[in-house]
Amino acid sequence: MTTALIADDEEAPRQQLRAALAAAWPGLEIVAEAGNGIDAWDLFLAHEPEVCFLDVRMPGLTGIDVARRIDGAARIVFVTAYGDHALAAFDAGAVDYLMKPVEPERLARTVAKLQAGPAAPVPAGLEPAMLADLLRRLGAPARAEPPLEVIQAAVGKEVRLIPVDEVVFFESDTRYTRVVHRGGEALIRTPLKELLVRLPPERFWQVHRSIIVNQRAIASAVRQDDGSMLVMLRDRDERLPVSRHFQSLFRGQ
Repeated sequence: MTTALIADDEEAPRQQLRAALAAAWPGLEIVAEAGNGIDAWDLFLAHEPEVCFLDVRMPGLTGIDVARRIDGAARIVFVTAYGDHALAAFDAGAVDYLMKPVEPERLARTVAKLQAGPAAPVPAGLEPAMLADLLRRLGAPARAEPPLEVIQAAVGKEVRLIPVDEVVFFESDTRYTRVVHRGGEALIRTPLKELLVRLPPERFWQVHRSIIVNQRAIASAVRQDDGSMLVMLRDRDERLPVSRHFQSLFRGQ
């Protein structure tokens, strides 16, 4: 059975697409639904679906942002309310899109394409310049919040200001996010998925669903006999797990 994720910031289109897919593709299992781009990315890491139906415009991360993070690890179908004239950038191989409201005949063609075999990775067809042009033409909102420079963490009656550059890694659990920094550690209530959107991507790498690490603090990445991978830190004893999806960050030269 093929697994899929649906992401749309409106509930009605999600329900309509789910019902249409149930009729067009009985063998498809919808394993997760998201109402924004941040949750879509988090749920992708949790469930690793084979197909993702992504609305183009979503808060937090756009559908295109999410597709670029997925980086070919799933087949992508974009869903949009905008006309064909705004979607010229999708004229690339097996990348497909659906218009809202989804028409059964159009969905049937998309399903046939997906069932025929793996699609080309999104980045192979949509070069960065094309992605930027598409976002501009669709009027996708820019990220509202500026990059984080300081983490505020309550420690007893004190509020500590931790410069982001001093953070070694962030690790989430069920209620808090653990902030390990040069001077110690602290707990904050901001979920990891919300931090990820505001952290400088050139400095902080997500290596696991529950871990973001400062790449300057990484000493090495070691592959284990069972195919798993661990990150070794500079001047620290922790060994951080690397999910399969993120192992490509450490290709070597």
